[in-house]
Amino acid sequence: MKSIKIIILSLCVLSLNIQAQDYALGLKYIQNEQFKKAFPIVLKEAENDNRAAQYRLAQMYENGQGVKKNYQEAMLWYKEAANKYSYTEHDQKFDENSSSWKKVSYQIGNDSLQRGNEFALAKLDTDTPETKKLVNSLTNNGFFGLEPYHTNFILPISYGKDKAPRYSSAIAPSKLPNDLTYDKNIETEFQLSLKKQMSYDLFGFNEFIYFAYTQKVWWQTYSDSAPFRETNYLPEVYLSVPTSQKVDKSIGLKTVKFGFLHESNGQEGYRSRSWNRLYVTGAWQWGNLFLATRAWYRIPESDKSSGYYNGSLGVNGANKDGDDNPDIDEYLGYGDIKIDYLYGKSKFGLLIRNNLRLNNGNKGAVEFNYSYPFFNSPNTFWYIKIFHGYGESLIDYNREVTKAAFGFSFSRGLF
Repeated sequence: MKSIKIIILSLCVLSLNIQAQDYALGLKYIQNEQFKKAFPIVLKEAENDNRAAQYRLAQMYENGQGVKKNYQEAMLWYKEAANKYSYTEHDQKFDENSSSWKKVSYQIGNDSLQRGNEFALAKLDTDTPETKKLVNSLTNNGFFGLEPYHTNFILPISYGKDKAPRYSSAIAPSKLPNDLTYDKNIETEFQLSLKKQMSYDLFGFNEFIYFAYTQKVWWQTYSDSAPFRETNYLPEVYLSVPTSQKVDKSIGLKTVKFGFLHESNGQEGYRSRSWNRLYVTGAWQWGNLFLATRAWYRIPESDKSSGYYNGSLGVNGANKDGDDNPDIDEYLGYGDIKIDYLYGKSKFGLLIRNNLRLNNGNKGAVEFNYSYPFFNSPNTFWYIKIFHGYGESLIDYNREVTKAAFGFSFSRGLF
């Protein structure tokens, strides 16, 4: 009986060795661009659950290497490869006596993060090479695991219809002269936005936990002293939960995000602006059309003294603790809608926001943006942005702004 087991084991090892040699030959054919010879070998290995071969096969279908281009087959093999990772394959490591720390340590390891990225790639439909390329760049870990979040851009030319007012830290805006403005309608805008994946599948339902940071700057570069007119800081923590395949296929809802977002401008006195929000976002996709619907709840803050708001008390005579902008909901509302559409190498974006007041107090904002590769660069793009409405920046949350800006972006955000 023992001899039979040894013979069976030897045959299994020999079979695996032959398979490995076959796949190595297939890779050699690919390296020599002999794709027609490589295709049947890679296909056989993919059907035998070789995950690397499955990814390779998806690439061959996508690029038409040794086989006719077929984006649907490519998508299916990408998903097949990514779906090999599931929490159940690893939960043997965590029996009922395992400590929470062991589980957390496992979740923040590189293997967990890689599995999370592959799951994300499998979740989104990549029917076109443009969509897949963009999605793949968004799901690959970058430097120290940092990835682009919202669009990163620098816009050297940002022209406003009106000059921006100059606010003081010590004097209420209502007490300032009406003509106290910056001397230029034109300025520079830039935005830095990054995220860091902290965990994948911590609670066992393929969820992601992220920390993100976004910084927006409005810079009066064409004025004599070139001051930073306004800087907004947005640290954020969110949990992203993928939907079931049934929900995905029926209505296109990919993920649901739950998050906490702080936003402030780091100023003091009457220039200070800040608020905290809890939000939920639905991320949808239909082909090359992406939609993010977000609703938020502002965490209440205690009011300062009425004398602070009406300017009858100086900044040093009023309570500094409390709400800097108690009426911000009247201008920014309770949510927004973001639409992105990929067409060839172009990306079109639209942001819509409204306070849902169906009277003369109705206020909102619309932003349109467009990007196109900079001379076929893979990571630099021409970028155009047009904004009209309220809430372009925190310092101007209650001022209607109309601006057009032009420059470059260095990432393209979705959702």
